[in-house]
Amino acid sequence: MLTAVKGIFENGKVTLTEKPPVSKRMEVIVTFMDETPKPLKKRKAGIVTGKFKMSDDFDEPLDDLEEYI
Repeated sequence: MLTAVKGIFENGKVTLTEKPPVSKRMEVIVTFMDETPKPLKKRKAGIVTGKFKMSDDFDEPLDDLEEYI
């Protein structure tokens, strides 16, 4: 069973901020996460406009699928 529980590491100790859903002795894995997430780059809408060309019959039914239609 894998369960995640939040906590804070400070002065060499881990303090859990919520109660773990277990009642017996278990092995644990501690993962340290950076508190400051990296900001996402602002995306620009329409950046690939005009770089792709679709054929005029793109929306037409495919001949290979006639037996399923």
